[in-house]
Amino acid sequence: MSFGTAQRPRLSVFRSNKEIYAQVIDDTTGQTLVSASSRDKENSGAKGTKSEIAHEVGKTLAEKAKKAGIENVAFDRGGNLYHGRVKSLAEGAREGGLKF
Repeated sequence: MSFGTAQRPRLSVFRSNKEIYAQVIDDTTGQTLVSASSRDKENSGAKGTKSEIAHEVGKTLAEKAKKAGIENVAFDRGGNLYHGRVKSLAEGAREGGLKF
């Protein structure tokens, strides 16, 4: 497991059967800095496959992180394989401008 600091917070991904959640965490203070999920208002109307929705969640998270002044993150896939929805979310976050 990676550890998030103020300079490089941890991007944590949780995947359930229907939804996907991502948050950027500073582990030194134990605070969630920004978060996004497929249940958020801006993503709840998204159509497509679960992977396409995960890609949009990644983009949304990257936009929120940019506004909060976060560029570099440590990616924590939460024990899931880097495949499917987790990979789509990561690619969306990279597309949105996050570096990891």
